Order: sequence, then C-alpha cells, then structure tokens
Amino acid sequence: MTRMRAALFVLSFLLVAPLAHAQATTTGASQNTEETEKAVVISIESSEIQSIPGTNTNENVQMLSAQVLEGSDKGQTVSVENDYVAMKPGDVFFLTHETGGGVESYVVEEPDRLPALGILLGAFILMVALIGGWTGVRGLLALGASFLAILYLLLPGILAGYDPVVLAAIVASAIIVAGSYLTHGVNRTTSAAVLGMIATIVVTAGIAWWAVSATQLSGLGDENAAYLNIATDGNINFVGLLLGAMIIGILGILYDAAISQAVAVEELIRAAPESSRSHLFKRAMRIGREHIGALVNTLMIAYVGVSLPLLLLFQSYADEPFLITVNREIFATEIVRAIVGSIGIVLAVPIATLTAIWFLTRASSKTDTIEKYGNHHS
Repeated sequence: MTRMRAALFVLSFLLVAPLAHAQATTTGASQNTEETEKAVVISIESSEIQSIPGTNTNENVQMLSAQVLEGSDKGQTVSVENDYVAMKPGDVFFLTHETGGGVESYVVEEPDRLPALGILLGAFILMVALIGGWTGVRGLLALGASFLAILYLLLPGILAGYDPVVLAAIVASAIIVAGSYLTHGVNRTTSAAVLGMIATIVVTAGIAWWAVSATQLSGLGDENAAYLNIATDGNINFVGLLLGAMIIGILGILYDAAISQAVAVEELIRAAPESSRSHLFKRAMRIGREHIGALVNTLMIAYVGVSLPLLLLFQSYADEPFLITVNREIFATEIVRAIVGSIGIVLAVPIATLTAIWFLTRASSKTDTIEKYGNHHS
C-alpha cells in the first residue's frame, strides 16, 4: 500500500463508513428492531479471562455498566457484555440495541474511534499545509479529487457490473490527469509526466492481465472477497477486481517516478539545450536508475507492512513444503500483486523519460524555430 492508498483508506473510513445507523424490519405478527447507539462506560461490573470454545485462545470478557448517550434509549443505564476490546470507565463506544419476540439485548459493536481519527486527519492536513505550502495544499486537493473518483466512479461502476479492469484504467487515468495538473499546474513538464503515467498504466495493465491469467488467480483468495461475493450474489468479476486493484495500487509511487523523470529531463534540456535525444535519455536514466532502487524498496516494504498478518499466517504452514505454501492462492495473489506493481514502477522510469524527451524537445525545437524566425525578420 502506497501513502496515497493509505490516505484514501483513512478518508473513506471517516467520510463514508456509517458507524451509527438504525434499521427496522417487520416479520409476521412480531416486530424486530435494531438500533445502533453511542454509550459511555460508567463502571466495570466484572472482568474475567475465559477460553474460546474449541480453541486454545483466551479472551477478556467484561460486564459493563453503561449510559446510552443518543437514540431512543438516551439517558438509560444498561448492562452489556463486552468480549471485544477491553474498556475502562469513561470510554465511549457504539452498541446495538436489538428487540425481537419480546426479548431485548445489547451488543457492543466498536469503540468510538472517530475523535482520534479526526485528530490524526487534522494533524496530517496541518503538517502538509505548513511544510508543503501551497503545493502541499494543491496536493491535498488532488488527493480529495482522487478519493471522490474512486468513491463515486470506480466503486459504483464495479457494483453496477462494469468491467473492473477497464473501469480502473479509466479512473486511474482521470486521477493522473486531474491530480497532476492540479498539483503542478498546466505546463509542458506536467503534460509529459501525464503521458508517461498513462502509457505505464496501459503496459502494467497488460502485464497484470497476463500474470493473473497465467497463475490462474480467482480473486477470491481472502475472506473479504468471499463475503463480498456472497453479498453481491456473485455479480462481481473478482478476477477483474484484482486486476483493477493492482492498477490503482501503484498510482502513488508511479506519480512520484514520472514527475521526477519529467523534471529531470526538463532540467537537463535547460542545462544543455544542444544535447541529442539519445544523450538526454542516457543522462536522465542515470538519475532514474538511482530512483528505481528507492521506489521498489518503498513499494515492497509497504506491501510487507500491510501483509504482516499474512506473513504470520505463512508461518502456520511451517510443516508444509515451502513451494506448496507459496502456491496457495492467498499467498500467490500477494506475490503477483507485489511483483506486478514493482515491474510497473521500474517501467515507469524509461517510459516517462522517453515521453518527456519527446514532448519537451519538440516543444523546445518549436520555440527555437519561432525565435530564429522572429530574429530573421527583425
């Protein structure tokens, strides 16, 4: 997961994940209701360690006395069992009040994380604005536009049944264009980087399609995909969804690589405008090769950081032959994702360099021609 991918997750969680909701259904003569309410822990009535049946795992089970802070039960004090996250007096959490068949029950849902998430988001925005200045603010606006494109174009389109690969490529291109021009302005260097990024997306999409097809991945390697498949009645193309995720996943680092190479080419042209295109390519690639090492390392470490639980799960197959374990879809999927992403980042350097040289030298030649023509007639 890149930094963009991580920031998008934070924003989507804060803005679209509804933690408080009410729902009512009627079946036959009896009415079943369910309402999620916010409550605060008044005291801990009891706390003990219990073993989970059928496992060797223990859990801390608390009996909480809590006051409901909102909803139809506001002001009431209730007792509720908590076997989720250990809490203490003063902690605010969400609980669900269920009524059905004349029986009432309360279930602890989640601790109230919104204040802490809000502080983190505010600190992030403040630091970007203070340290990054106006460029940082434009970057935040570009990030917001990317988030909106994913939320209102990519996700609804996938759920509506459109091809995830085509849709991801279109949305990725839109994010590239909008984000680049919004952050760096409309100029030749930005345009050169945009062309390089779009070309890299197309090439990477082809590589990803081959890799997923060759490894026969179904896209259903983890339980989240399995749950989504059930929730959508099997109407989503999960192979395409996996391909789309690979495309979207490299955008952040791809952006870094392409912009850096375009700027490098621009500076080389300014320093030595008489240089040939082949000489410019060699010099720019010298810069790009140094960048590749850092980019690939960043991408791989990011994947490892996100996949730590999966790596721990890998250890649970210690009694199984290594190659058999690697062959399992849950692990093969992450291997393919990491390798395809890294290949895309590596290819971005020469592709962005070539598009920048082609675009900027053409523009430079036109400028020189106009200046010479003007001088001749003056």
